[in-house]
Amino acid sequence: MLSHVFSPPFLPAPAAFNLAAYVLAAASTTPDKTALQIVDPDAPRSWSFGALRDAVASTASGLRAMGLNRADRVLMRLGNTEDFPIVYLGAIWAGLVPVPTSSALTQAEISTIAAQVEPALIVADAGVPLPETYGCPVVTAAGLRATNTLVEAETGDPERPAYIIFTSGTSGKARGVVHAHRAIWARQMMWRGWYDLRADDRLLHAGAFNWTYTLGTGLMDPWAAGATALIPAPGTPATGLPGLLAKHRVSLFAAAPGVYRQMLRCDPFPALPTLRHGLSAGEKLPEALRTRWQAQTGTTIHEALGMSECSTFISGCPAHPAPQGTSGQPQPGRRIAVLDDAGQPVARNTPGVLGVHKTDPGLMLGYLNAGDCLSGDWFVTGDTVVMNDDDAVTYLGRADDMMNAGGFRVSPLEVEAAMLTHPALIEAAAVEDEIAADTRVIRLFYVAIHPVTDQDLHDHAAALLARYKCPRIFTLCDSLPKSGNGKINRRALRR
Repeated sequence: MLSHVFSPPFLPAPAAFNLAAYVLAAASTTPDKTALQIVDPDAPRSWSFGALRDAVASTASGLRAMGLNRADRVLMRLGNTEDFPIVYLGAIWAGLVPVPTSSALTQAEISTIAAQVEPALIVADAGVPLPETYGCPVVTAAGLRATNTLVEAETGDPERPAYIIFTSGTSGKARGVVHAHRAIWARQMMWRGWYDLRADDRLLHAGAFNWTYTLGTGLMDPWAAGATALIPAPGTPATGLPGLLAKHRVSLFAAAPGVYRQMLRCDPFPALPTLRHGLSAGEKLPEALRTRWQAQTGTTIHEALGMSECSTFISGCPAHPAPQGTSGQPQPGRRIAVLDDAGQPVARNTPGVLGVHKTDPGLMLGYLNAGDCLSGDWFVTGDTVVMNDDDAVTYLGRADDMMNAGGFRVSPLEVEAAMLTHPALIEAAAVEDEIAADTRVIRLFYVAIHPVTDQDLHDHAAALLARYKCPRIFTLCDSLPKSGNGKINRRALRR
């Protein structure tokens, strides 16, 4: 049996469609329901669906008043406030193409991005680095809403560009990922195949407004379902999140694995009677961490595997939990395969590179200023995986992160998962290290909560891993380098 799954195609988006209008459709039926709650002990605030829609529509009016043309690009340089999703949706509402970016980017980094985007307008907060040169107006979010005029959303072909996000992927260089309006419609496959999302849910996402994981899972999806989104105040420590989950009757919680790990250090840990389950994405969830969370809270964490180019498309969910050690199964409506070097599906239980079929409605339109991104009928993700006989997919790592030890291919995730069961280790990253010509070994970088000897770590590895998988060198770090979205930067460690 070959490693591919071809589900029946998902229902297409309406012929006349606008991403922002779809996300805020609940404003027509439940205008007074709370759409957004900022959980801030010093300055709590909330937005109803009606108020949120009006803010988006007035932002769209302000953008149109700038004299922009349809599909012009709007570069977003905003901080961690609700202005971020309002400007994002306002631009889409107006028929423009927003480019959300992290406020943490340096001037050099944002200059590289701006050169690719060629924005017609920049919406910026004070103090956020701007491109070195840009040649277009710069306005504030508040200034755009000053007109108090509401305009109707521009509808059209769901295949037209809606927004651009930037990812470094495997190249290490910023690449613009262009998504169509239909991308939000396709995320309904995640509601069933990952979230189990309902209109009465209260979903708290641990991330900042200006992170794309938060933007999609924490805001757009709950709003589209008519649910309430909660975002913690900036600076909220991870150990403070369990208390917020309890106090605000949260039913779904989303975060990256590292946040769950830090949350478990909360003492005392409160009861969470309203929490149905947690959601995890961004990097591989260690099985030991999932087990610890379930023992502490009585709830499970459902993991999803995806990427900027297609969001999440493989996951576990309450109806179909992921088998132990796997990331789950393709969501209903997805078409995926595990491919060999020739682009053909491999046999089940055989490692290969994950591919997403070109017909997936969540797949990007392409990379900005680039040609065709397909290999035959597939978008090749660069993720090395294995599919078992039950369609469950085990993530082995990025293709360029795989290690070669003694002629054997070794996944860094397998090594890290084993080493993180050591009680002293709180973070770990395994990389291949060339210590001499033609001599490569596995090195483990780690962060510990108390001192531990190399011999202790050697013994721990030997008890859990085959000899060729055991790290030979251990390097203690104060912290591990991470990308802007919290993933371990193995490229930096290899350097």
